[in-house]
Parts: sequence; C-alpha cells; structure tokens
Amino acid sequence: MKYLKWILFGLVVFLAGCGSNIETNMSEQVSDFSFTNQNQETVELEDLKGDWWVADFIFTNCTTVCLPMTSNMAQLQTAMKEEGVDAQLVSFSIDPERDTPEVLKRYGESYDADFSNWSFLTGYDFETIKELSIKSFRNLIVEAQPGNDQLTHGTKFFLINPEGEVIKNYDGVSSDSMDQILEDLKTVTS
Repeated sequence: MKYLKWILFGLVVFLAGCGSNIETNMSEQVSDFSFTNQNQETVELEDLKGDWWVADFIFTNCTTVCLPMTSNMAQLQTAMKEEGVDAQLVSFSIDPERDTPEVLKRYGESYDADFSNWSFLTGYDFETIKELSIKSFRNLIVEAQPGNDQLTHGTKFFLINPEGEVIKNYDGVSSDSMDQILEDLKTVTS
C-alpha cells in the first residue's frame, strides 16, 4: 500500500508536468459585456469564448503609460504573427466619452494595428468600464481630477483563457513582458 501511494504521487507529478500549463497569478471570471469596436461592430464576451486573449485598459489622449502599453501590444501582435500564435487582443478604452469608434480606429492605425485580431472597445459609460475593470480584472480606474483630462488606471496586460477566466497579469509597460506573454501563449495554444 505504501508503494502504491508513491506510485500515484509520482504519476500525478509526471502528468502535471506534461500538460500545457503555465504559472498563473489570477483567477477571475470576466463579467458578460457587449461593447462596440473601432469598426462600430458589437463585440461581446461570448464572441471571445473559445479563444485565448490578451486585454489591457487604455485611453487615446493619455500622455504617459498608454503610449508604451499600446506600443507593447503592437509589438506582441507582430511577434504573435511571426510565431503563428492564434489569439485575440482587446484594448478597452477607459475614456468612452472621448474615445469613439472613429477615434479608436485612428489610434489603432497609428500603431499599425491589424484589426483582424485586435479590437479597441468603447460604447459604454465610465461607471460600466470601471466596474468591469475592477471586478473582472482587479484593475483600478480613477476618473480625471477637475481641470485635468488624464485618468488613472492600472498598467497590466491580462491573459484570458477560452472559458473567459483571467488567469494571469503582466507588466504592460515593460517590453520584456511581451516575451513572457508570447511564450505563455505559445504554451497554451500549442
């Protein structure tokens, strides 16, 4: 009986190492949503089910962290194409009043975004995106202070599995994190 326990333990360890698992640091279910992308098309959580996706929160007139974040997302998209990784990218605007679909399209184009797998979302009010960001992604968003048009938000990128669960976050400002995201995507999609 003692040997059977050790054999079972060894089998569990072996099988755990054989899967396409990655180290995770989150476990949050994404709340259902129905928003509008840069092409004025509706994008719902249900549309993303079955796909791996990476999300971030940005706004187009940001003068600080959104610039490297969007640049990093563009870098990630290019690397995904080069490596044949099939996943979706989603950038949620936290300034939906200013970031219309037309504004988001121009913004994406300025980063050479390929809209076939990168959606820039808007079409909601600030409270809706704040609630989604905090409850589903544990990502703080704070309204701009009077006399200032700069909002405050977290700078993480989030990996979401095909079931709509946020399983990992990464530093969205660091370009080095894009290599880790790519490696994780290669592991989970292979």
